[in-house]
Amino acid sequence: MIDLHCHLLPGVDDGARTLDDSLAMAQLAVSEGISHILVTPHHNNGKYLNPKEAVLEATAALQSELDDRGIGLKIFPGQELRINGEILEDIEKGDILFIDDEEHYLLIEFPTMSIPHYAESLFFKLRQKGITPVIVHPERNQAIMDDPNILLPFIERGALAQVTASSYVGAFGKDVAKLSHQLIEANLVHVIASDAHNVRGRGFHYKKAFTQLEADFGSEQVAYFHQNAKNLLNGDVVHTEPPVEVSTKRKRIAILSKVKKSFLTGMRRNDS
Repeated sequence: MIDLHCHLLPGVDDGARTLDDSLAMAQLAVSEGISHILVTPHHNNGKYLNPKEAVLEATAALQSELDDRGIGLKIFPGQELRINGEILEDIEKGDILFIDDEEHYLLIEFPTMSIPHYAESLFFKLRQKGITPVIVHPERNQAIMDDPNILLPFIERGALAQVTASSYVGAFGKDVAKLSHQLIEANLVHVIASDAHNVRGRGFHYKKAFTQLEADFGSEQVAYFHQNAKNLLNGDVVHTEPPVEVSTKRKRIAILSKVKKSFLTGMRRNDS
């Protein structure tokens, strides 16, 4: 299996702190059935800077350590790039690492609480250059949690998205797990990745996630996600299914129920 989002490099962000941490994570990944990992340290998120050359050097060093210890894991250099207004300039300067060597796919992270107003314009310009943004863990973005259909126009216009294995299996709570399921069901996400940071609370959860995916959606969905991960890493075309709206009927009913209850309570107070 291929993991396209993992904080495996030691001492560069909030993932593995030491080489021993990286090796422990690598061994756990192999035990989960993962054979290839795109290492994706945070870049330009306001706290961490991991420029291209530094990531290339760190990835080569870690691969050498894995090989020396007989850990059967192949790693590739990447970045989890926080969306910002300088992305196009940084790409032109050669400072950005893509998912694939052909530079067709780019991992992009939204801020935790919102989606910047310029995101659609930026994505349009990236698509004009033949670059497809892959939105990481949309299920943990508060704006999308509040209204999942905010994601829909991004996907309709050619972006892809990645759901996190631990989100899907409930490690971030029931609401995030439910939203992950809904996004898969609505064809709004196209690949599962681990976003693993350590071997404890932020592990891989790959076996559990794909077992659950098969139970929820069938073996064809499992094969589809595996193929998408392979295509992204190789720079090949990802075939997508038409996205649809996530049903928010229950949410609207709950809101209307609260409004009605508040209205009736006010009437009773006015009558007394």
